Amino acid sequence: MTRQIGIDQLRPGMRIEKMDRSWLATPFLRRRMAITSTQQIEQLKACGVQTLEVTTDDYDESDTDHCDAPPPTASATTLSEIPPQESPPPAPSTPFEEELPAAKQVYKAAKTIIEGAMHDVRMGRAINLGAVNQVVSEMADSVLRNPDALTSLSRLKRFDEYTFFHSVNTSLLAMSLGRNLGLAGTALHQIGVGTLLHDIGKTRIPLEILNKPGRFEPDEFEIMKQHVMRGVEVLSDTTGLEDAYLKPALEHHERVDGSGYPYQRAKADISQFGLIAAVVDIYDAITSDRCYHKGQPAHEALQCLYLISRKGHLDQALVQRFIQVVGVYPVGSIVELNTGEMGIVRRIHHESPLEPVVIIVKSAGNVLLSHPEEHDLRHQTQTPHRTIATVKDPLSCGLNPSIYLDKESL
Repeated sequence: MTRQIGIDQLRPGMRIEKMDRSWLATPFLRRRMAITSTQQIEQLKACGVQTLEVTTDDYDESDTDHCDAPPPTASATTLSEIPPQESPPPAPSTPFEEELPAAKQVYKAAKTIIEGAMHDVRMGRAINLGAVNQVVSEMADSVLRNPDALTSLSRLKRFDEYTFFHSVNTSLLAMSLGRNLGLAGTALHQIGVGTLLHDIGKTRIPLEILNKPGRFEPDEFEIMKQHVMRGVEVLSDTTGLEDAYLKPALEHHERVDGSGYPYQRAKADISQFGLIAAVVDIYDAITSDRCYHKGQPAHEALQCLYLISRKGHLDQALVQRFIQVVGVYPVGSIVELNTGEMGIVRRIHHESPLEPVVIIVKSAGNVLLSHPEEHDLRHQTQTPHRTIATVKDPLSCGLNPSIYLDKESL
């Protein structure tokens, strides 16, 4: 139960839900956090926090919106401190702007195909595996030409069609991460198909549980967890797919510390496909609006993902590589610059992650620009240079990134 307290009543073990100061005014950059030390309390006091809403809930698999703060020794860790990868992937063969139209087309096709596949399973019909293979092949081709184009579309979500968008986003993110790790050919296709179909078992879960607007009761969560084995059954019984294709469906809820389900497998017993699927599944879930929580901004979600990996739930090296794939400031992030201007990240630079291309949409006086201006922070001639000061919440800014980034609706 949530209750309001004064800062002097805050104790380790409590979980902050809200407070009377913006999280951006604190060192934690979280919308929620569990207090683990008196040092964190003193830091909040120093920031001027006086009243808070708290609970004593703990993290569990049924609530992917929850993300505890790091222990005191890690509270200053930022995404920009993640070390660069030793062997970068091959450079894109097609420029971002040239690849983006093709990426949008294949994204739209993939969403239509997974929607049809789930409908077929609900109606007792076989999945059109030919269509699935074809669209994944086209997605893989796009990822190999320029992974940033398709990855930039993972921000596209619709509350009323969460399962379909989530399936496509999980697939494209898994393939982009796979390419970064050196996967190609059959392996890239396998993880693409496997993650596109990873939630097919949700078609066998009662809709009143699947769409419940709140935290699951223990018995409901046990039913929800059955979607993993139900999905594996559907895929193994009706598609003839090899075991490698089934790993994302089977293992996307396993955790490297053995705390996941259905088999509580530890890292040594989880396939590479399963480890990848777990990372991208969580990221897309916590950035999506659901009936029981509001999606987190991408930058916050990456912080959350990183902290989950530090706690031992996810493969930390994979999470670091994933952050390098989507960028410290993923496409669609709303950022405030050192000039006071507000911008939307349009494109990232992997070799210069703190200097993306941004569309400036508000002036330093918080006036909406009638003609937004695109600026590449990596290539600047004026002085002083523009830099990103902080990441903003779209709701508090009253901005919809899609209006500026999308020429047409998907």
